[in-house]
Order: sequence, then C-alpha cells, then structure tokens
Amino acid sequence: MQKSMRETRSTTKMLVEIGLIAGMYTAVTLLLAPFSFGPVQIRLSELFNYTALIKRRYIYGVTLGVLIANMASPTWLLDVPIGTIGTFVCLIVARWLADKTQKTWLKLTIFGAIFVVSMFTVAGQIALMGHVPFWPTYLTVAIGEAISMAIGGVLMAALLPRLTALAKAKS
Repeated sequence: MQKSMRETRSTTKMLVEIGLIAGMYTAVTLLLAPFSFGPVQIRLSELFNYTALIKRRYIYGVTLGVLIANMASPTWLLDVPIGTIGTFVCLIVARWLADKTQKTWLKLTIFGAIFVVSMFTVAGQIALMGHVPFWPTYLTVAIGEAISMAIGGVLMAALLPRLTALAKAKS
C-alpha cells in the first residue's frame, strides 16, 4: 500500500510538471499572438524548448503546449499536426545530441540550431496556405526562431545549472 501511495504522488507530480510547462508555453504564445504566428514571427515561448535539458519528461510538456497554442494559428489545419510532431521529433533529437556533451553552451547551441533549421516545416505551411513564396518565408521564420532561441539560450545559460540542481534534489 505504501509503495502505491508513493507511485501515485510521483505520477501526480510528473503530470503537474508537464502541465505547467504546457501551460507556460501556451500562455506566452497566446499572450504574444501577434508575434507568434505568420511569415514574420518571433515566438518567444520557444525558450521552453530548453526545459527538455532539465528533465526528459518536459519534452511532453513543450509538445502539448505547442499542440494547444497552434490551435490558435491561422494555419492551424497544418500547424497542429505538423508543428506538434515536428516539435516532438526535434526535442527528442536535440536532447539525444545534447546528452553527448557536458558543455552547457554546446547543449544550448545544439537545441538552437536544430530548431532554427526545422523552421522549414513552418515556412512550408505558411507558403502553402498563405500563398507566399517559400524561401523568403523560411528566411524570416528562421531568423525569428534564431532570435527566440538566442534569448532563451541566454536565459537558460544563466538558469540551467540552478534548475538542473533543483530538479535533481527534488527527484
């Protein structure tokens, strides 16, 4: 019986953490909606991608946040499935590659680079549904992602050691 209570608390704690990450991603995206969607965008909520470096389970929180936030996208029909799956895959690949190094700056760079390159999926959706040219759209969306990931990278470089230590202490 005692083990069952611990497992229940652990599961509840895990679900709350995932929900908090999803909620924060969604809230920041929607609060800054005019800048979060379209051919010229800076989605500052992308900084939450870096939380996957703290705990692997946060991949699910960010992915859920993307799914919910993308329901408000003008290109939601494609953005919900493609954006959600693309984020999930990028987070898994970025986390796997980042685990190969101990250097924080390199982990952050890996995450940033993967997400900037992956913006071809967003540009493709916008080009297809908005009838705009792909390459200029890819350029503007990738630059916006680079700005978002750079801002998030600077914040996470300062916070990551403390957050990781805190997460390990509470696990």
